[in-house]
Amino acid sequence: MEFKRHIVHIDLDSFFVSVERRINPDLIGKPVIIGGSKDRGVVASCSYEARQYGIHSAMPSAKAYKLCPHAIFLHGSHGRYSEASREVTQIIHNSVPLYQKTSIDEFYIDLTGMDRFYDPYQLATDLRQQVITETGLPISFGMASSKTVAKMATNQAKPNGQLRIEHGREKEFMAPLNISKIPMLGEKTCEKLYQYGVEKIGDLQKCNLRFLESVFGRAGKYIWEKAQGIDYSEIVPHSERKSISTEHTFHQDTADQRTLETMLVSMTEELAFKLRSENKLASCLAIKIRFNNFETHTLQEKIALTSAEHILIPGIKNLLKRAWNQHRPIRLIGVKLSQLCSGSYQINLFEDNEEQIKLYKAMDNINFKFGNKTVCRAAGMEIGQRNFNPFQAE
Repeated sequence: MEFKRHIVHIDLDSFFVSVERRINPDLIGKPVIIGGSKDRGVVASCSYEARQYGIHSAMPSAKAYKLCPHAIFLHGSHGRYSEASREVTQIIHNSVPLYQKTSIDEFYIDLTGMDRFYDPYQLATDLRQQVITETGLPISFGMASSKTVAKMATNQAKPNGQLRIEHGREKEFMAPLNISKIPMLGEKTCEKLYQYGVEKIGDLQKCNLRFLESVFGRAGKYIWEKAQGIDYSEIVPHSERKSISTEHTFHQDTADQRTLETMLVSMTEELAFKLRSENKLASCLAIKIRFNNFETHTLQEKIALTSAEHILIPGIKNLLKRAWNQHRPIRLIGVKLSQLCSGSYQINLFEDNEEQIKLYKAMDNINFKFGNKTVCRAAGMEIGQRNFNPFQAE
């Protein structure tokens, strides 16, 4: 008897936009663009209404504004999106035996073997409805025998839909789709295939394996297998991250201590806010410095469990003094907090006072509501609006 896999791919539709619409229903049905302003920045996410004007993620905001001047531009809030992602993750965690979180808004679930007890498609359907009911966020899923086909099914089911590809019908489903619909098939690869008259996946399915290997080398077999719906990759179980970091490359190398310390304060505030929003504590801090000759140094130090800036910032500044002689120009600087564990900053009561804890809670509440950096230290204000992209995959 053939062993059948049941893989589900879940994707939260226009996730950042959907979270904003949950807070402000007036945005529903309107072209919404997340990321930067109409004058600068890039599009991190946009609504389906905005996509109708040719707008897509990673497009310069100025170009998006030209395409759709009446669009609503929002800076967005990393805190809000992380919190919404955690809500969905918790529902999935409580509902299925094995899942993989591949980004803030995307999951793979393995229901293989569940058909002995349940209908896997019905289980996935019920899970989707639970997410919609409990979070108010639109969500789509695809179900198939592999991760590749499941993801393609999700893309066809959007927006806010679901689609199952029966076992044995993978090639039939894929055949009429453009080759660009195959996940991880790059633009240059597609352009080369177009030159050979290969536009639909059905055309690619008919290609000789040796021909593809002669054109693309080792990647030829990978391309051929994807077109046939062959994908044996496993679901990697979800695990909590053990570190959190951020770094900044200066437009011009700098040896100015005030500039460097201001940047470090801003970066450390950023990471500390993320720690507290995820109910995490760090017990190791590190600094990364890359000089103008590309020589890179890292220095780390063990600390008591904390997520409080008034403890982290002096530690980071001290590492800077130890790693830098205040003469060599610096090209890049980074901060990393690691050896994370779950917990709140109540653990630090022996070194914090009640006023400080209340202050952090008040700051976090404001930043969660109105966006990261709404409230921050004066020392970080100059860099507070630097080119930080809160939408990068974590």
